[in-house]
Amino acid sequence: MARPTMAQDIERRIKELILGRRLGPGDPLPTEAELMDLFSAGRVSVREALKALQAVNVVEIRRGFGTFVGSLSLSPFAEGLAFRAAVRQRQGEPGLLELMKVREALETGLVSAVTAGVPAEDLAVLRGLVATMEAEAAEGGRVARTTDRAFHLALYASLDNHLLSEVLDAFWAAMDRVREDVDDGHQDPSVTCSQHHEIVEAVAAADGARAVRAMRTHFDGIRNRLEPQSVSESVSESESESVSESESESVSV
Repeated sequence: MARPTMAQDIERRIKELILGRRLGPGDPLPTEAELMDLFSAGRVSVREALKALQAVNVVEIRRGFGTFVGSLSLSPFAEGLAFRAAVRQRQGEPGLLELMKVREALETGLVSAVTAGVPAEDLAVLRGLVATMEAEAAEGGRVARTTDRAFHLALYASLDNHLLSEVLDAFWAAMDRVREDVDDGHQDPSVTCSQHHEIVEAVAAADGARAVRAMRTHFDGIRNRLEPQSVSESVSESESESVSESESESVSV
């Protein structure tokens, strides 16, 4: 394993400083000169470390004001996911499908927890979003991605887990970026609306098993659109089997 550079070591120590001092987003950090003294390091190494941490939102450098703890958002994570998936997709690999499968595992594993006690106001929001989907489908023949995204984020609001919300949003952002390069087809909007309606009703009925089934059905539709070859192959196989059976019956007769 390669030995960490001086700048990488300073990155680690700045993170430890943030944790040790219990600092949060927006809190001021020591000045560049103070960090140099604190870590017995040169200006170049400190600046390199700060720039690297700024790139991943751990610190924020405000010219003329100083250095502060950053937003700690997952946008760099989403960007990394999107770039990786886009590269794999352009090489003929299932980059978008892989993203979808990870998101499916996350959502199907969590949706039953929502049924344990979703507030009435959250149900109202979800039903309102389904109504918006239905209006969009009727007017434009397609459910807007923003509405679909809002539904899935609102679905888990009652869990009060900010990290979960950020991770799910990161997956949506990454998938949207990859979709710019890929035409994955579009599901029948009436099917999209009915699937989301079933998810809401399962949650409202506090039926965890039903909610999981509804979510899996929803992702089955997405998967079928992202695996056109697999679907067409299975159709071809079914047709071949039908032909073979017909030929066999003809011979028998």
